[in-house]
Amino acid sequence: MSTALPEALPVKRLPEWEFIALVAMLFATIAFSIDAMLPALSTIGQELSPEAPNRAALVVGAFVFGMGFGTLFTGPLSDAVGRKGVILWSYLVFIIGAIIAGTAPTLEIMLAGRFLQGLAAAGPRIAALAMVRDLYNGPKMASIMSITMVIFGLVPAVAPLLGQAIMLGFGWRAVFFAFAGFALVASLWMGLRQPETHPPSARRPMRLATLWNAMKIALSNRVFRFAVAVQTVIYAALFSMISAIQPVFDISYGRAESFPLWFGLMAILSMSASFINSRIVVRFGMRRIIMTALGVQIVMAGAALTDLLVTATLPFVAFFIWATSVMFLVGFTLGNLNALAMEPMGRIAGMAASVSGAISTVLSVIMAMPISLAFDGTPLALIAGVLVCVSVAMALMRWLGPRRATDLS
Repeated sequence: MSTALPEALPVKRLPEWEFIALVAMLFATIAFSIDAMLPALSTIGQELSPEAPNRAALVVGAFVFGMGFGTLFTGPLSDAVGRKGVILWSYLVFIIGAIIAGTAPTLEIMLAGRFLQGLAAAGPRIAALAMVRDLYNGPKMASIMSITMVIFGLVPAVAPLLGQAIMLGFGWRAVFFAFAGFALVASLWMGLRQPETHPPSARRPMRLATLWNAMKIALSNRVFRFAVAVQTVIYAALFSMISAIQPVFDISYGRAESFPLWFGLMAILSMSASFINSRIVVRFGMRRIIMTALGVQIVMAGAALTDLLVTATLPFVAFFIWATSVMFLVGFTLGNLNALAMEPMGRIAGMAASVSGAISTVLSVIMAMPISLAFDGTPLALIAGVLVCVSVAMALMRWLGPRRATDLS
């Protein structure tokens, strides 16, 4: 008589507090891998690319570029082989990438390691979200996601401080080994405590033809195309900011040592934008909020750029307020744009989310790289680049126009 357990048995669940903490850690892989690196960018540029230190900004871009490609395949792969395997194998690749970057003798080899890290980091983020969906639904899922995102939102506030402490104590290369240690801890926690949430009976084979068909269906929808295009240019503004802000603090304002504190304050202040958006979106609508946020940023970036061009300098307080406003823009736009893109997608929402994330991430990095590399010791290139991005986003939103009766078809 067979003693095998039936596949339909319910999955054993971790205590809710532990599951939330684990998912928050999986989500935090991307934010920690980007933000903890920021204090080291100037030092990396001086050591590995002294002839062109601005190229250190590519350390962020290479990671995000790899993450964009990983996003396209991670969701379908976790549907085919399960969440746990994708997360654990992704962390193994992530650790390899961290070691390559941490021991790299040249910037080019470091960028290859960072690309590998980014490619792998998409696994924990996307598969963890699917894991939450496997175990919970409705208001309970929303509650768990809300608590998780509050914890996750604290990562950008503390990661630069942690990265700076590691760099000052052990050198900038140790930051990459901290990434490997983070991944190892997350892997052990996931592997030893969390059962697989996607049983073989529920799995679907991964077919490139299915992904290609979903991409064609998604891109044939007008609202999806515009929403992804606007997401792309706003992500470009955000990635330009993340890549260039530490050199601006260091070289333009001589505040390298206090940068993690200022960046943490920016992150904490900007957390309120998503909360405010959740309270007003039903009343005012997604498109109106997006266009208002873009309009405010156009005015603020235009004023900052004019001040800089006229006086040849921009006071630090003015730059800090403007930089924080860019983070606020993200809170009022990206969530709404994602919802706008997914609204017409119906049965292919999962695949469409992968397509949207991959396209907007990869293209935005390509757009952000020239802005980051144009840094000339002043905030000029950054402010001008963000102004161009948000102006294009506004033009696209006006072209999209108000909601039409055919938008959901």
